[in-house]
Amino acid sequence: MNNIIKRMTGIAALEGQWLRRRHFDQEVLTHVAERIKQSEATHTGELVLAIEGVMPSHETNPHLRALEVYGRLRVWDTPLNSGVLLYLALDQRAIEIIADRGITATQPQWQQVCARLQARFAQAEYIDGLLAAVDEIEAILKEHAPLGDNEANVLPNDPVLL
Repeated sequence: MNNIIKRMTGIAALEGQWLRRRHFDQEVLTHVAERIKQSEATHTGELVLAIEGVMPSHETNPHLRALEVYGRLRVWDTPLNSGVLLYLALDQRAIEIIADRGITATQPQWQQVCARLQARFAQAEYIDGLLAAVDEIEAILKEHAPLGDNEANVLPNDPVLL
């Protein structure tokens, strides 16, 4: 079924909520938070994961919504400008990564992480795919995060459910 029809009929919203409840329960979120915490010990980047079951009606573009969430969650508010948002819009089957200006990674690097995660999600490998994406982001941040104090964990490690 076409994505526009899914949105218009409300099927996409139901599917997004179902995916969030089915694959991202508290146990999984706790495991991902621990993995983010471990990752952040190896670089100065600050990773925030935001999972949205259904995008709000005021914003239908996943990239623009990711920018909005990036601002609202204050991912930009780190001492080294090293915040990174991994945004999942489950109803749209969209994945976006927004990185602050202190991260020198290229857009194609982030797009590759998104594409691989999208492929894993398409195979219903939600948890393994997400953990692999965190590992890929960690590798990028090890290379491209600014030098500095990696003890300053200013953003929460717990995934945010929207």
